[in-house]
Amino acid sequence: MIRSNNMKNINLSVRRQLCMTALAIIAIASLSCGSSPPEPSSAAAPTAAVPLPELLTRVDQLYEQREDLARLREGVALLRNARTTDAQSYDVAWRLAQFNYYLGAHTKDENERDNAFREGVEAGEAAVRLQAEKPEGHFWFGANMGGRAQSSSLSGLADAEDIKREMEAVIKLDESYQGGSAYMVLGQVDLELPRLMGGDPQQAVKNLEKGLKFGDDNPLLRLRLAEAYLATGRKDDARKQLDFLLNMKPNPKYIPEYKEATEEGRKLLSSRF
Repeated sequence: MIRSNNMKNINLSVRRQLCMTALAIIAIASLSCGSSPPEPSSAAAPTAAVPLPELLTRVDQLYEQREDLARLREGVALLRNARTTDAQSYDVAWRLAQFNYYLGAHTKDENERDNAFREGVEAGEAAVRLQAEKPEGHFWFGANMGGRAQSSSLSGLADAEDIKREMEAVIKLDESYQGGSAYMVLGQVDLELPRLMGGDPQQAVKNLEKGLKFGDDNPLLRLRLAEAYLATGRKDDARKQLDFLLNMKPNPKYIPEYKEATEEGRKLLSSRF
């Protein structure tokens, strides 16, 4: 009897333990599968899961919002991730150079600026290697070298000829690209370099006037031409360019550039006229 009672007690204990274990499992399951699931992540889908045409549409929309540097950084992150999955995409490479150029030119953080231009140069150079017969890679490669040059006098001297080479390549391929901006960059290099290093304000005027044929509504080109006219003693012509700039109807695609150009143009008017 004692042995029988002990067996009953043991069986009862085992059943209780199994029941408690089952309840514990149910409790754990209810935490993960209950009626109140955790909020879904708001993060964007992994880049690898997004078809490239859709990704490019997304980043182009972000570039339209480039005045908000947070949107620009978002685009850089998307493009950077896309390059890890498709390093041979020309369209990803030149856009990454484009995004980094604008970020480098507008951030207040010096480290971010330097890193943006560095990555922009690398991405632009990669784009040129992938499809040298297209203008976008050459332009944004040269633009990032120009941005790097403006923040470092040593880089400026070293990069000047390379910048010119890339802009001349753009002109051969499509001189109307970005509203004649390759001529604008050539003019700016000639205007900013010391004469002993190859700078030539007269040549800057010639290049900027050529660009005007393709960029009548390019506000930054108008501004640089006004600066070149002032550098060559043509004050009346400079005033005409500034007047045109401040009264022109901006291209909707380039509102941020229009704002920058008109702000600089007003400062130039107040200081030189």
